Amino acid sequence: MSLGVSLIVVDATIAGVLLPRIVADLGLTTTDAEWVTSVYSLVFAALLIPFGRAGDLFGRRRMFVLGTAVFAVASVAAALAGDGSALIGARALQGVGASMIMPATLSTVNAVFTGRDRAVAFGIWGSMISGMAALGPLAGGALATGGGWRWAFGINLPLGVLLIAAALRCMPETRAPGAGSARREIDWIGGALSVLGLGALVCGIIEGQSYGWWAATRPFSMAGFDWPERGLSPVPVVLGLGAVLIAALVVVERSRAAAGRPVMLDLELFRIPNFRRGNLASALINVGELGLLFVLPLFLLGVHGTNPMQISLAILPLAVGAFLSGGYAGRLANKRGAHRAVQIGMVLEVVAVVALGLTVSATTGGLGLAPWMLLYGLGLGLTSAQLTNVSLADVPPARSGQASGTQSTARQIGAALGIAAIGTVFATSLGHAMADRLSGSALPPQRQAAIARDLRESAGTYGRDLHDTPALAAEARAADQSLAVATRHAALTTAAVLALGLALSLRLRPSIDLHRGESDR
Repeated sequence: MSLGVSLIVVDATIAGVLLPRIVADLGLTTTDAEWVTSVYSLVFAALLIPFGRAGDLFGRRRMFVLGTAVFAVASVAAALAGDGSALIGARALQGVGASMIMPATLSTVNAVFTGRDRAVAFGIWGSMISGMAALGPLAGGALATGGGWRWAFGINLPLGVLLIAAALRCMPETRAPGAGSARREIDWIGGALSVLGLGALVCGIIEGQSYGWWAATRPFSMAGFDWPERGLSPVPVVLGLGAVLIAALVVVERSRAAAGRPVMLDLELFRIPNFRRGNLASALINVGELGLLFVLPLFLLGVHGTNPMQISLAILPLAVGAFLSGGYAGRLANKRGAHRAVQIGMVLEVVAVVALGLTVSATTGGLGLAPWMLLYGLGLGLTSAQLTNVSLADVPPARSGQASGTQSTARQIGAALGIAAIGTVFATSLGHAMADRLSGSALPPQRQAAIARDLRESAGTYGRDLHDTPALAAEARAADQSLAVATRHAALTTAAVLALGLALSLRLRPSIDLHRGESDR
């Protein structure tokens, strides 16, 4: 089950590193390139709750096997794609398969493992997610350097076949009691509102930087419809639509629950304190992890011009730390309680990111980042491994699928928010810092503004063009210093978000393991 999750997590982070090769090979437009990376996360997040519920009703192992098969077929389609449209469609189908796999594994772990084994099982599951999120760019860097981006998708076919065979042999089938009667009255309206509402919310968050959070910054077109280039951006419209649909979902689910009818999302789950707080903390943790994984490669590329493999190796200590502490997290949880493991991990994360933000400079390279990334990884392994354990321990096993889908959705929303929020802080700080450093130069004001704008809009990569122009050596040094300032601001913003997660984790309490009826301490 952990290997199955690893497969989908790697494919969530690998595409960004491979994108330059894919663009060159397939001749993608800017819009196509953006959708190659975003459509996977969008579909994945939108379908987690419905497929979590489907696992409760039809069997979680069945959903895992079906999801793995869909993912493998979609991966082959991606590997064989001849143009942007085919690749985007294949990535969307990968998101469908991934949304079947994730809640099926999480709800099975929650339903099957008890006692001391439970903390160990969540430790393995959580550390694989955290570590593989960092190893995705590493694998992408290796493939990008060798030029074989299609292998990144094609390799999923044999891996998928092996996973299906192993699941059929080793993974127990579990489902909610009374699933047969519930299947006769599926909450189709709730499912549709969940998919459309969460899809619109995540889409708006992902596309905010591209099309403008309020005023339109570029033209938008879809299915023959052209949004005006000037005036209101489509992003607030999409976000507003998402908010309306989610509000409608709450109304519908409350009405169905009051009438004693099956629901897609059981809102009573949010009355469980650890589940409610754990979901919010999970979102905040993913804001930090994905925000850092988005910003640090841009800093290294802009300042040092490192190739994808070197950038990935700079992030490797994060994965090493997550794997090391994830294995230990189970023992710590059994000794001190899973909630204590989460709190210790959050402290390590905050300390690591603050230290990174205070020490990064224009001369910092991958080696300089490594100690703080290792410390951050150690904290992330403890936190991710046991936060899910704490969040789900008080959830009745019959509702594991719904709860797992909701918890995974919180992670995905946090990931989208992390890239959007931390990326916005990085880009805005970069533009302001560069403008300040150019203000005293001999360049005309219009030229100064153009350089600052190009550096901001390229997320720092324009700095390499400045380094390649000897006459602009002073401007290149200013760009390096501005990138360091922007990275510092992004890291400290991330630390503030993680500090909120730490404060929230302090309210987590020892859980009553409903599978065995005693305190997890």
